[in-house]
Amino acid sequence: MGQTIIEKILSKHSGLTAKANDIVVAQVDFIMGQDGTSPLAIRAFENMDGKEVFDPQKVALVIDHSSPSPNDGVSALHKLMREFARSKGVHLYDIGEGVCHQVVPESGKVSPGSLVIGADSHTCTYGALNAFSTGVGSTDLAGGLVSGKMWFKVPETIKFVCRGKLPRGVYSKDLILYLIGNVTADGATYKATEFTGEAISCLSMDARFTISNMAIEMGAKAGLMEADDTTFTWLDRFSDTEFEPVKADLDATYAEIKEFDVSDLEPQIARPHTVDNVCPISEVVGTPINQAVLGTCTNGRLEDLRAAASILKNRKVHPDVRFVVAPASKLIYLEAMQDGTLQTLIEAGAAVVTPGCGPCVGTHNGVPSDGENVISTANRNFKGRMGNSKAFIYLGSPVTVAASAITGKITDPRDFIK
Repeated sequence: MGQTIIEKILSKHSGLTAKANDIVVAQVDFIMGQDGTSPLAIRAFENMDGKEVFDPQKVALVIDHSSPSPNDGVSALHKLMREFARSKGVHLYDIGEGVCHQVVPESGKVSPGSLVIGADSHTCTYGALNAFSTGVGSTDLAGGLVSGKMWFKVPETIKFVCRGKLPRGVYSKDLILYLIGNVTADGATYKATEFTGEAISCLSMDARFTISNMAIEMGAKAGLMEADDTTFTWLDRFSDTEFEPVKADLDATYAEIKEFDVSDLEPQIARPHTVDNVCPISEVVGTPINQAVLGTCTNGRLEDLRAAASILKNRKVHPDVRFVVAPASKLIYLEAMQDGTLQTLIEAGAAVVTPGCGPCVGTHNGVPSDGENVISTANRNFKGRMGNSKAFIYLGSPVTVAASAITGKITDPRDFIK
């Protein structure tokens, strides 16, 4: 009987023939923690009487959620991370380097067939690189730091077959919102997902990261894709690691196979206050907005910034809208400066903040006021997500956010695309 992608990766890393619902202990290839979770993991590491991490070259800490620090309490946590990284010899991405889920792939530490754990729920992002990467709790992360291993119940897999090509003005963010709306927020709980079909293979790596990033929003532990020439071209730039791509067997067993033709898909919006509260944009067009956010680990990549800039070029942000832009990494920031993308956004009225999580988590950048509507490229719109439980967050693609920033209301981006 054949195996899915995740069964093959867990088999290789555990030395067993792993099938869905088995319990395995697997060797990890890389471990990541960010500033919202690493301090707890460090304390747990100390409580486990940890002396040294299993392999400093396979560990990274990232200061991205509250970057730069907004207060002395957070500064103390950042200091703890810096001291731990220095004493254990692990790499630290300090303020301004970017979001963990961008800087880790850029580091070349993740490749097809890898097994990665991170103390952040959106670690599933790296599944776009044909890796099994998943979020874990801080205590589990500490155990991984000590041993280099992690136990898993092998997930069943849901296969998404996306046929056709996305039409004009519709992007990968619209596609994943549509799929989440179909499956619901808990429809893939403790399952892996495989995204396949022409609509996926036509996407750039930036767009594929968006899909895998939001697999957790349907409850999935992983958002996996097969590797192809697009993957290999991306890896040629960032990695010199040898790897072996992993493909699902033709006779692999799936919990479910869901097929979609996306040729006629229209832009999608997730309405407050859940990510699966999804509708076609036509149902919410005209909803007034007070703030627009472009960035985050979902849509802060260069392709996203360029797409928004193409809408905003020679136009201005509505005077009643604050438009916040957070590049996903320093590298993206620099590239967007060099090609004129940031200049276009700033001239239109954008406020560009430090590369990092910025307004997404609501710690210190762009916190909305009571009753305000925000349209964002982030991955979550829960109450309080941006720092105010009395605000209302709508999720959309970079071009939807850009078009809405111009008009001051939720706007179909196709109105601005020739």
